[in-house]
Parts: sequence; structure tokens; C-alpha cells
Amino acid sequence: MFCPECGNTDLPMIEGICKDCFLEKFTILEIPEKIEVNTCAHCNANLREGKWEESNIPEEEIIYRALERSIKIDPLVEDEEIELEILQMRGTIAECYIDAKATILGEIIQQEFKAEVRLRKTVCPNCSKQNSGYYEAVIQFRADSRELTREELKQSNKIVNKTLKKLFDKDKLAYLVQIASLKEGNDYYIGSYKSAKKLVNVLREEFGGIIKESPRLISQDKSTGKGIYRIWISFRLPRFKKGDFIKYTDNKEKIGVVTAIDGKKVIAIDLNSSEKFSIYWKDYKSIEYLKDSSSAEKTVITSKSPSSIQILDPVDYNTVDLPMNDDFRSLNIGDEAKVVKIENRLYLLSK
Repeated sequence: MFCPECGNTDLPMIEGICKDCFLEKFTILEIPEKIEVNTCAHCNANLREGKWEESNIPEEEIIYRALERSIKIDPLVEDEEIELEILQMRGTIAECYIDAKATILGEIIQQEFKAEVRLRKTVCPNCSKQNSGYYEAVIQFRADSRELTREELKQSNKIVNKTLKKLFDKDKLAYLVQIASLKEGNDYYIGSYKSAKKLVNVLREEFGGIIKESPRLISQDKSTGKGIYRIWISFRLPRFKKGDFIKYTDNKEKIGVVTAIDGKKVIAIDLNSSEKFSIYWKDYKSIEYLKDSSSAEKTVITSKSPSSIQILDPVDYNTVDLPMNDDFRSLNIGDEAKVVKIENRLYLLSK
């Protein structure tokens, strides 16, 4: 057989023409001359198949990814090497160069292509919501029957900003719309209810406390008739802090000093037995605040025996005998110690 293109009779025939003519007409890849990408002017997310994705990446990377997605390589190609280059930017239009090298039917060929990528600037739904002040939840940061300290407010603000920054990678509505600073505490307006729930759990891990949610109907979806709600999340710190004195009533009344507070429970030491006990937040209503840590006063050890230890009442200086326990055995006569008076009874505090 001879090639109808060049008349060659020596070379193998491929698709009705000789190998040389086939390779001369062969194109390693196909790419449109003009490519259009919808990108968000605020976060650089791009719209693909009706879905916004890949936010916060540089424009150059958006262009290179658009080129890669648009290239279609012929099935006969082997060992391809493709290099992409942005020759110049004209506003939102990138003039691009594609260099392709590949093996086809045992022969190495190299070809050049040009394409134009246009970035159409618009605003994605998430940025549109953020710019309009959209929010789904409000976290009300409060303390029970006391004012929040300056340090608690400062630490709370730090946790809110740090946590939302971390959550934003997976939830583009994880942003802070505003902080309303009120006398009783701070209100944090959060774009996403999902992220607000995660954030309030992080706050509870740091401070301990009680969480309650209250949905509020704000409008109605005209298309479905369903109510649209915003969620108010109340996060309330306990009245007491570490070092304060509490009474816990369960099956037995305990007077204790708080030693730790976390997201799951309150840990205290029983002032009668010196034993540690835990109270979970579901039992918070069974805790009575008694005194703060500053109520503890200094006293002096005046006598000790294997079964008792004697101290001076720091108010009237009368001697008071208290039961000995292992925590007090290292104390010697003349040593200073701390006591607290609760319900007309003195308790010696462990060091």
C-alpha cells in the first residue's frame, strides 16, 4: 500500500496514511484557545460545576489549575512532559504558553500551544454572607452571679479568634461578625452555627461551665414555608473559681475547696476528710458557693498529737483542736498555716 498523502510505500500505514504523515498531523493534546474561570474577588474561590471550591489560593495557581483541567491528552501519547507558563497578565486575562513533549508510536515529538485564561471576578455566597453581616448563632459569654474578670474576657477573646481561624479552613462561615461588649459579658456573633457549637465547647474546655441553647424564629422561607432560626448559645461560667470554697449536696453533704475546673467537671478536696471528689456539670445546681479564696486566714500551730492538731482562731485567738490527718502530720508546732471559717467551724487547709 502507498500513502495517499506522500506516496510512500515503505512505512507502516496508520489510519490510512503512512507513519510520517500521521505524526506530522498528530496533536499531543487539545486545549481551548480561551478558558474562563469564575473566581471570588474576596477569597479567590473558583466556581466549578456549580460548586465553589479551592479558596484562598494565589491567582497564578488558579490559572495553572484551569489550564491543567482543560488539557485533554490523546490516548496514543506515552511519557508526556508538559510545561505551563504564564507569559503575561492583561488585567484579568492571562496569556499562557504550553510546551508538550511525548512519545508517540516510538517517536519523540515536541509541540507548542497557546491559551488565554480569563478570570471573571464575582462574589461567592460565603463572602456575600460575610460582607452582609450574616450570622447563624450568638454565643453569650457570662458568669453565674458575678462579673467576669478582665483576664477571663481577654482569654475568651483570644480563644474565639484562634479557634475560628482554625475552623475557617473547613467552614467558610466560621467568622466573627462582631463582639458586643456588655456589662454582664460578651456576645460573639458567629457566621456558622456548626462552628459556634465547636467554639463554645473549646471555651468550656478552658473555663468549665454550663451551656444552653435557645433558638429564635427570625423569618420564614417563602419557598418552603419553614421557619428560619438563629441560635443563642448561653455559656455561663460558675460563680466559684479555683481556690474558692463550696458545699456539694448529693447523698452526703461535703464542704470543699475547688482545686480544678475543666470542661467535664469540678474537682474539689473535702475539708473534713481531705479526700478528692468530682462534680459533673449536670449536677451544677447541687453546688452552693460559700466563700472565695481570699477568705482563708493565717494561723499558728500551737500543739499536735497523733490524733489531733491545735491551732489559734485567727479572730479571737482561742485554741481550737482539730482531727489529725495525713496532710497535717508534716506541720510542726510554731508553723504557720491557713484556715477558713465556714458555718462557725474552722477548717485547716492543706499546703
